[in-house]
Amino acid sequence: MFLEKDTNSKSRTGWIEVVCGSMFSGKTEELIRRLNRARIARQRVQIFKPQIDTRYSESEVVSHDDHAMASIPLQNASQILFYSNEFDVIGIDEAQFFDDELPYVCDQLATAGLRVVVAGLDMDFQGHPFGPMPAMMAIAEYVTKVHAICMKCGNLAQYSHRTVAGEKLVMLGETESYEPLCRKCFTEANRKHR
Repeated sequence: MFLEKDTNSKSRTGWIEVVCGSMFSGKTEELIRRLNRARIARQRVQIFKPQIDTRYSESEVVSHDDHAMASIPLQNASQILFYSNEFDVIGIDEAQFFDDELPYVCDQLATAGLRVVVAGLDMDFQGHPFGPMPAMMAIAEYVTKVHAICMKCGNLAQYSHRTVAGEKLVMLGETESYEPLCRKCFTEANRKHR
């Protein structure tokens, strides 16, 4: 363990916030907004992302509306502990791509007195819980589910429907490969592909 527990627990309380939802729902935008507000409050902030996520930038977290923040790309969740000693607030983007150690790491950070803000897809393209996200939601003090707009009917969308062929769980892509759909449209789209 590389992070020391805060011995003055009355002055510093940590917690975990999870922002989840489908693709194009504003998860990263919300993560960046929360971290920017922490910076305005003169808190020391660091953001991490999985190395696999190189869609917009190798070294920045970038939202679909082009808001960006410098980040540290990592291969696995346990590496976060190496970089977290000097900070008050830790952000983690695309959390679904991290390994199953992420909940343990985030728990350690919060117990040490840090605020941890995690953003990620709660479901994969098949509509199943994605990676460590279910465990992250279970241990978080705060969970915010954000929604996109269904590309078929205009209702709130909570599913990331893959529009290109492929059964591989992790396939990086944007609007050329995925579209947000509501439950009804997602169910109909999946019936057509069976």
